[in-house]
Amino acid sequence: MAAGDGPAPPGGAGAPRTVQPGRAAPPHGAPEELGADDLRALYRYMLLQRAAEERIVHLYRQGAVVGACFTGYGHEAIAVGAAYALGSPDVAATLHRDLGARLVLGMPVRLYFANFLGRTGSPTRGREGNLHIGGLGPRILLHTDYIGANVAVAAGAALAFAIRREERVAMAFFGEGALATGEFHEGANLAAVQRLPLVLICWNNQFALSTPVAQEVCGPIVERMAGYGMPACAVDGNDVLAVYGAARAAVDRARRGEGPSFVECCTMRIRGHSEADDASYVPQALLDEWRPRDPVARFEARLRELGVLDAGEAEAVRAGVIAEVDAAQAWAEASPPPDPSELERGVYCEARPWP
Repeated sequence: MAAGDGPAPPGGAGAPRTVQPGRAAPPHGAPEELGADDLRALYRYMLLQRAAEERIVHLYRQGAVVGACFTGYGHEAIAVGAAYALGSPDVAATLHRDLGARLVLGMPVRLYFANFLGRTGSPTRGREGNLHIGGLGPRILLHTDYIGANVAVAAGAALAFAIRREERVAMAFFGEGALATGEFHEGANLAAVQRLPLVLICWNNQFALSTPVAQEVCGPIVERMAGYGMPACAVDGNDVLAVYGAARAAVDRARRGEGPSFVECCTMRIRGHSEADDASYVPQALLDEWRPRDPVARFEARLRELGVLDAGEAEAVRAGVIAEVDAAQAWAEASPPPDPSELERGVYCEARPWP
């Protein structure tokens, strides 16, 4: 295993799961298709996202990061829980708060560090903005800067699956502010009319940059989806099992040919929009309300209650995650910066379209 690579969940990253003969029954209170190994994998992915992003913030404050710094702090349950519901042939269009989803889908964490440090080992070879991480094999679609367009991109992938009669599902992640964009409407409407295998995962984190949700959307978000003719539900976005359960139901529905679904994951953006944003516009009472609901600490406590994880095992997982982050950072720092002579390469098609 290369430095920075994490283990895939049992049965393959996001593979459809059924309880196998002879397999231990799921712990009481967990979805029936998730065994103890799955629950520990969910915890590890969430912890890995948290640890990697905390390290990147530290590097950003040291001046080592090229460009801005965005994290998914507090969104780990959404990214990991939703992606874990996907099957092995499925794809996802992820954004700047969805590192955990990319990890579940097979992205080595070393690529995340190389991208933020602007090194040639990154997917963009150090020549793009650090958020533009995607196109990593067949399962992770290229990051779209304009967030509403993420829905249209994923809808296009779902349309391709339908045309080719492939039993595959596309998933799109986005914030609640994307519902105010034309691209969201176009993608959602296309998916609904054509009954495409699309799952829409909305992280409602209370603010679109500095605009509170009450000034973005009138009425409950899920009720708006009735106008598109698609099933919708709202779940606790800080509960990874609640996110997984809703996402898994939506993925199964899409694979049966029943069209798209919308899952609103209610959470809170505890940090600023980026690390350059002090979030001074956020009411302190709102932060005080949500901080105790930290999804990582909450899930660890849940696993201890279920008898899946004890204090020693939790410490071993944390130590393994930190070692993986250390190795990923070291690998990225050893990768050279881009060669200025290659500045114009990869901008236009370099193959001649004629003999």
